[in-house]
Amino acid sequence: MSSNHSGNNRDMSALRAYFEKPLNFIDGVRVEPSGPKVVDYEPATGKEICQFPSSGAKDVDDAVQSAKEAFKSWSQLTGNDRARYFLDAAAKLRERKEEFAQMESFDQGKPINEARMDVEFSLAILEYLAGLAKDIRGDHIQMPGGSFALVRREPIGVCAGIGAFNFPLAMAVSKSACSLVCGNTMVYKPSQFTPATTVMLAELYAECGLPPGVFNVVQGEGETGRLLTIHKGVSKVTFTGSLPTGRKVMANCAEGIKDVVLELGGKSPTIIFADADMNNAVKGAMVANFPVQGEVCSNGTRVFVERSIKDDFVRRILERTKALKVGDPREENTMMGALITKEHRDKVLNYIKGARNEGAKVLYGGEKLKLDDPKLSDGYYVSPCVIDQVTDHMTIAREEVFGPVMSILSFDSEEEVIRRANDTEYGLVASVFTSDLKRAHRVSAQLEAGTVWINNHNVLNPILPFGGYKLSGLGRESGADVIKEYTQLKTVYVEMGDIMAPY
Repeated sequence: MSSNHSGNNRDMSALRAYFEKPLNFIDGVRVEPSGPKVVDYEPATGKEICQFPSSGAKDVDDAVQSAKEAFKSWSQLTGNDRARYFLDAAAKLRERKEEFAQMESFDQGKPINEARMDVEFSLAILEYLAGLAKDIRGDHIQMPGGSFALVRREPIGVCAGIGAFNFPLAMAVSKSACSLVCGNTMVYKPSQFTPATTVMLAELYAECGLPPGVFNVVQGEGETGRLLTIHKGVSKVTFTGSLPTGRKVMANCAEGIKDVVLELGGKSPTIIFADADMNNAVKGAMVANFPVQGEVCSNGTRVFVERSIKDDFVRRILERTKALKVGDPREENTMMGALITKEHRDKVLNYIKGARNEGAKVLYGGEKLKLDDPKLSDGYYVSPCVIDQVTDHMTIAREEVFGPVMSILSFDSEEEVIRRANDTEYGLVASVFTSDLKRAHRVSAQLEAGTVWINNHNVLNPILPFGGYKLSGLGRESGADVIKEYTQLKTVYVEMGDIMAPY
C-alpha cells in the first residue's frame, strides 16, 4: 500500500483499499471475524470507510490459543534474540514512515504532521525496548552453609492489550513491544474507531520474521474487549481508555486474579506562576490542550494562572488560539483536525454548553465547524475553545472532556493552587511554570501526579516511566520498570548440605 497525497488531492483509494481485506490478524494471517458489523468512519469527512465484523468468542479464543502455542517457543528465546526482531521492525517502520502516517491521519483525524511525530515516537519505543530486552536478568543470593538461591525473571504468558483511539499506532507498538521483548505473547484489540495501523503493524512484524501467534489482533467493540479480559488463557491485561471502562476491565481481571496495567486519563493541572517566562508559559498551555484535537489523556486542561498575570496570559492565549488552522488533516498547514466521531464531537460541545450554563465565560471557539470544502463539510470539526471564569466545582473542571477545550482558573498563592490542583480523583500528569527552581521542586513534590513537567508539558520519551496516581491508573509502560511489569519472579533454592528435619 502506498499514498501519494499532495496539495488538495483527497483521492483515498489507496488507503481505502487496505480495508477490503479482513482486519483480524491471527496466527500470522488476516482472517475474517464472525460477529456483528462495526462501521468505521473517516473523521475528516464523516463518510464511511468500511464495515467490518466484530470479533466474537470463537475469534478471541482462536487468537488466545494461537498466542499460547507461540509462547512455548517465544518465551525460551534470550532477550538478545527477541531484540533483533524489534530493531528490524524499527528499520522497516522508518522506511514506511509516510505510509503509516497517512493511514493514521486518515483513520484518526489528526493532522498529518502530528501523525508523522507519532510514527517517530513509535520508532523510539521499538529501539529503546529492543535495548532493554538485553537487560532482563535474575539474581544470585548466597545462603548459609554454601547453599544459594537463584531469582529468575520469567515471562508471564499471554497478555491482552486494549488500546484507545487517540494514538493507535504508538499505543499498539508500546503495549506489544513491552510484552513481547519480555518473552510474552499478545492478543491486541485496537479501538473500533481506528482499526487500521494495528493490522499494518502486525503485518510489519510478520515481515520481520516474528513467529505466527506471537502478536495477534482482534477487532471489535466493548464485548470483544470483555471476552478478551475474561478469557482463562490470558494472564495479564493492559488497557488504556476511560475510567468507567477501566473499572470494568479491573473487575474482570479480579475474577481471574490477573495482573493489570491501567492508564485511565486525567483532569490535569497546568500551573503558571507570575514569575514564569510568559511566552514559554503560553506555548506550554497550548501544547497542553490542543494536540490531537484535545484528545490526549495527558493534556493539562485546568490552566491555573496567578491572578496578577492573568489578563496578559489570556490576551496572548487568545492570539495563539485564534491563529490555529482547523482543516483537512492531510494538509501540511493544518494545526487541528477532526474529532474521532460525531457522537464524541457532540459530547464535547455539550460540555462547553454546560460550562456556559454553570456561569463560565467562553472567550473563543467551542463551536461546531462546517468547513468550506464540500468534501469536508460533514467532518467532525470543533473550533478550539478557551473558557474563562471557571471554578473548581464546575463540571468542566471536574470531568475529562477529551476535546480542544482549555479552562482558565485564577489563584493567589502557592499553597492554594497546590490544594486545588490536587482536588481531583485523577492524578496522571501536571506541569509547573516558574523561574524559581526551588519553588518548582517544592510544588512538584506536592502534586499528586505520576509525571510532573517543569516549564514544559506533554514531553514524552520511552526511557521515562509514564502512568498515573489515584484513579488515573496502575502500572507503568515505559522506562526500565517495563521489565518488572511484564515478567514474574521465580525463586529457585539450591540446598548444598543435608536437610535438617525434626521428623
